Formats: sequence, structure tokens, C-alpha cells
Amino acid sequence: MQTILIANPKGGAGKSTLATNLATYFAWKGHKAALGDLDRQQSAAHWLSLRSHNFPPIGHWDCDEELPTKLPKGYERAVIDTPAGLRGKKLEAMLKLSDHILVPVQPSSFDMWASQDFFARLAEEKRIRKGKVNVGVVGMRVKANTRASKQLADFLAQFELPVLSCLRDTQYYLQTLPRGMGIFDLPAPRLVRDLEQWQPILEWLET
Repeated sequence: MQTILIANPKGGAGKSTLATNLATYFAWKGHKAALGDLDRQQSAAHWLSLRSHNFPPIGHWDCDEELPTKLPKGYERAVIDTPAGLRGKKLEAMLKLSDHILVPVQPSSFDMWASQDFFARLAEEKRIRKGKVNVGVVGMRVKANTRASKQLADFLAQFELPVLSCLRDTQYYLQTLPRGMGIFDLPAPRLVRDLEQWQPILEWLET
């Protein structure tokens, strides 16, 4: 089973948005997908409770315990939303269960400063050094051709990590989340630009 950990030490970086939309994509692809939520706020779990039965199902991985040690049975893809400040034994435990880590980063100084320390911490993890866990970065709420987007690009260029894509700041994410939906639940013709931005992320996960 493929397991994707969505992690960033700062709150509000876009972890839940990335996790819920990724789970939605897997569900539409016909995979048996599960969504886990380690955050005390349980935002992703609440989103899942709002999901209509008319859409492809996404299973709930009940991983409320402090340190999950086992993956859910009967699934092909698992996406894990995590709280801010994931580090130490909790981070190490989740890395043992994961194949990939996606790190969402917004084009703000606070997000970039927090991510810098997190990238350094990841570089010290044994499973990552040995190539057992792949790490990819996703820019979130990025407005193209702005000073902030240029600063984010310059910041990420200093790390030896693949910057997979930058997702634009669009109302589609805000409109779908309160309804238990992701953008992949919407008609594809409305999402040409957004699907193009997601494609490098999805291809990286598939390979």
C-alpha cells in the first residue's frame, strides 16, 4: 500500500487541503483510499464526515492514537494529514509507515522560515537518507508572476528537494471543502488550469 504523509511544522500551510484533495483523486481513480487525521482539530476527519455518498468513497483511517504503528487494512492508498509541529518520535513513527512526504509551503516569510528548519530535520532522518521515503515540495496558494512567488522559488531552490508544482490561489478549494468535496469532484472542463498544476504531483506519486 502506498502511504503519503502530508507534513509541515506550521499551521495553516495547506496540509488539510492537500490531503483531502489527494484522497479525492485516488478515490476517482478507483483506488481503495483511506484518509487519516493526526491533528487534534480533526479538520480532515470532519471534511470526510460531510462527504456525499454520491461521490467515490474514501475510508476513514481512525489514527487518533498518539503514535499509530499499523496501516489500515484493505486499502491501496492512504493519505495522512498531520498537525503543526510534527517532530521527534511522532515524526519518526510516521516515517516508518510512509513511502512519500509532501510538504506544502506558502509564499510567506513565516512559512518559509518554519519550513527551512523542517527540511533540515528531514535530512537527518535515516529512512529519508536511505531513500526509503521520498520527499516532495508543493507551493500552496501561489499567485503567478508576483514578488511572493519569486521569493518562494528562490527559497526552495536552495534545497536538494524536488519542487513538484505550485497550486494557485483559487476559490475552488474554498468552495468544495465545506461540502466534503475536492476539486476532482468537479467537472473537469472547469479545472483545466488546476489539473495541469496537479499533474506533476500525481506523476511523482505514481512513479
